[in-house]
Amino acid sequence: MKLTILGCYAATPRTFTNPTSQVLQIKNHLFLIDCGEGTQVELRRNKVKFSKIKHIFISHLHGDHFFGLVGLISTFRLLNREGELHVYGPKGIKQAITLQLKLSNSWTNYPLYFHELESKEPQILFEDDKVSVETIPLKHRIYTNGFLFKEKEGERKLNMSAVLKKEIDVLYYKKIKSGKDMLLDDGTLIPNEELTFDPDPPRSYAFCSDTVYKPDNLPQLQGVTYMYHESTFLEAHAKLAEPTGHSTARQAGLMAKQANVEFLILGHYSTRYPDLTLFANEAKLEFENVLTADDGKVFDFDELSSAN
Repeated sequence: MKLTILGCYAATPRTFTNPTSQVLQIKNHLFLIDCGEGTQVELRRNKVKFSKIKHIFISHLHGDHFFGLVGLISTFRLLNREGELHVYGPKGIKQAITLQLKLSNSWTNYPLYFHELESKEPQILFEDDKVSVETIPLKHRIYTNGFLFKEKEGERKLNMSAVLKKEIDVLYYKKIKSGKDMLLDDGTLIPNEELTFDPDPPRSYAFCSDTVYKPDNLPQLQGVTYMYHESTFLEAHAKLAEPTGHSTARQAGLMAKQANVEFLILGHYSTRYPDLTLFANEAKLEFENVLTADDGKVFDFDELSSAN
């Protein structure tokens, strides 16, 4: 489970900062979350393989979160993509993208599916046997969703010393890992818990950008392992947060504290501030485990969990 930050700054791109976009690697999926300008350049810079991206999640239709999408879709075409691409985003995203493809005569040569969102309640967008993705309704100046990515409980782990001691054939390993008891040839029944260890606890990642401080989301976010929460402003400019539909770093820390998350990742910084440690310091007034996103930064959640 790994998060690569392609861009995490608010408003306009600069030569050294990019608007919102990130890649989440989870259970053999590579999910692209938001797609601001410059996303495909940053994908190349971070050596992310384009063909592995099959699902793109767009939080809202402000330009700094999706103006890079049509360019990426077009590049997929130039690369002779054949696999399906699924785009999840607010109603209107299909019209916005297909009009540009139509006027530029750049229709894709691969299947392109749009899943348009209107609900103001959480809804499942994607699910397989290993992971699920659902919306987190946010409050911004226009219709906006965050996204909650959740691992499902994995297989149990073999207790190899116990398995070898009982001389159990390798052919039964998969059955044992699925939780089944083992019946030996002599009729002895060995309970599964004697042959296995519990699986690793399933982890989760919540992407919350852009939004005002929204405590009614706390039930959905309770116990999330990693939460990315926008922190556009510092407390010195708190009066700007509510009118613009944003949060302060301290409010992000308060959300993390109230939701009992394990780690808070700050992002979506206003470019008026010169130093990211200012955001971390304010968030830590409410919550201890604060990390700061930055363009090109990679969070290896396996390492974070081990260190914690």
